[in-house]
Amino acid sequence: MNISSISDSEILEEYVRRFTISAGGRIGSGREAANHFRAYFSDASKREKFVVCFLNGQHQVLATEALFEGSLTTSAVYPREVIQRVLDLGSSAILVGHNHPSGSTVPSNSDRAVTKKLSVGLAAIDVEILDHIIIGGSEHFSFADHHLL
Repeated sequence: MNISSISDSEILEEYVRRFTISAGGRIGSGREAANHFRAYFSDASKREKFVVCFLNGQHQVLATEALFEGSLTTSAVYPREVIQRVLDLGSSAILVGHNHPSGSTVPSNSDRAVTKKLSVGLAAIDVEILDHIIIGGSEHFSFADHHLL
């Protein structure tokens, strides 16, 4: 196979396959969640992405999906679409993560607001948001570790 014939999306797909926790695996800490999400932000894109890890009742990974992509400084997140995927997959809990291309891991007011909206919406259908991870460069911020959930 000619290496130059491999597309960027194929390389990213292989990277995600190799360096994330597979379906059935468990994510036990903010650091593990950050490492799991980091692969989804590994491409050269300088856009914010919002990724959701859907978990079953035993908090095992069902699937992880990049649901939203935005600009350099923002990504629109629609709680209704997150809830729809939760229902589609039969998820009992979720972890969410997004990147800050600036490298800062300080949660913005928008980050806090979307976390609250998701929390309230998911609670209405008995689904828990276990953590919200912000990835900035090699660092991360965990809402759960900072008691913000």
